[in-house]
Amino acid sequence: MPILPLGRAYTECALRDPDRPAVTVGDTTITRSELESLANRMARSFIDQGATLGDYITIGLPNSPEFFAATLAAWKIGAVPQPVSPRLPKLEREGIVELANSPIVLGAEPGEHPGRVCLPLGWLPDESLDDSPLPDAISPTWKAPTSGGSTGRPKLIIAGDPGVIDTDADPGMGMVRDGVMMVPGPMYHNAPFSYSTKAMVNGNHIITMARFDAEATLVAIQQHRPTWMLLVPTMMLRITRVDDHRGYDTSSLQVVWHMAAPCPPWLKEEWIDWLGGEKIFELYAGTEAQAVTVIRGDQWLAHRGSVGKPIYGEMKVIDAEGNDAPFGEVGEIYMRAPDGRVTYRYVGADAKTTADGWESLGDMGWIDDDGFVFLTDRLGDMILSGGANIYPAEIESAIDEFPHVRSSAVIGLPDEDLGNRIHAIVQLADGFVVTDDELREYLGERLVRYKIPRSFEFVDEPLRDDAGKLRRSQLRADRV
Repeated sequence: MPILPLGRAYTECALRDPDRPAVTVGDTTITRSELESLANRMARSFIDQGATLGDYITIGLPNSPEFFAATLAAWKIGAVPQPVSPRLPKLEREGIVELANSPIVLGAEPGEHPGRVCLPLGWLPDESLDDSPLPDAISPTWKAPTSGGSTGRPKLIIAGDPGVIDTDADPGMGMVRDGVMMVPGPMYHNAPFSYSTKAMVNGNHIITMARFDAEATLVAIQQHRPTWMLLVPTMMLRITRVDDHRGYDTSSLQVVWHMAAPCPPWLKEEWIDWLGGEKIFELYAGTEAQAVTVIRGDQWLAHRGSVGKPIYGEMKVIDAEGNDAPFGEVGEIYMRAPDGRVTYRYVGADAKTTADGWESLGDMGWIDDDGFVFLTDRLGDMILSGGANIYPAEIESAIDEFPHVRSSAVIGLPDEDLGNRIHAIVQLADGFVVTDDELREYLGERLVRYKIPRSFEFVDEPLRDDAGKLRRSQLRADRV
């Protein structure tokens, strides 16, 4: 079978149809040949600045043609793309760069990381550099994203597979070759990075934007006619809050994936009703990819709240005493890759592992007697209040259903009587005002009394990033 290095696979796409659009970011579109030329010049610049086979190239760029070119450039020299948020504080980025020992850091001002080449936002390689294809090189691992966790030192999650692709194999996940796909999330997060770059080397036209905007996403779907889209629940919520969102032409969409955070059941039902259950897919896994569950929307309706059955690897639930939990009992979810396959390795951390090789990512949940997995929340996010275990995601789901709420975060704050009291931080749509009592009355129809927040706080700034992630520990620390 034709196994090609990722960089070579993209070269073949560019040679096959050089004028086909490759990447669209907002109003900017770059063709395959233009992206190939930029990536080849970047690759030669990386070599000139000391990068070699197996090095990690830290890419702190916003969604842009340059981000995709830098990723391709790393693969073309056998290096490893290591994406990070362009908004990371210097100190946090320094911790990641030290772990990766990156010779080149894109998105950093010169001198920010002594001993490393720092290329600022807006940097482009010299126009005089050769833009012809480079000799084939294979990256020892195709990606090295950082942990999505919010506490402790950062860690790298090094993928277990090298930088190659079988150009005859089914791309998987409902993707097609030479298609059009919408990925409006930030490319420094694992899912947007993984699916968009793999689709790119399969000849897909990637539609994204510098920063997620719900109405702009609908406009882009109508304009570019993607068949495949990747979202997180925060994006789904914002899209449904667009006036007349059902008036946009979304008929091109055949496959819509959501992942990375729990999706409130009411929100999922809204999307199933809108687009059809056969088009809505949910995936649960970590970046580590030891095991994966998938469920389609029409199947979800028969198993409401589930994230599906494992289609790869194994999952089980372990209780607080370290025993296998019976069906239906909440505990910590553990995963194991099939046949001892190594899907990742950490740099900067150790896995939480049992003696017989099961690993935990810190998620809580339960499995029913048909094998369907249900999530409750992250182990570290659970609030113990008045002796009861309270899962913030359940409360946030109820709050987010309230009209004009854009996002919410529920945390536990120290309380002398209860141990922790439930505190809700709520972002409302511009110009709207809601009282504590209005929210309490609304939640009283949806939640048992002890789960209703004791206090509310209304904020203007977004609580979640464009990938739907919360820094819950930081929110707590700022209020204690």
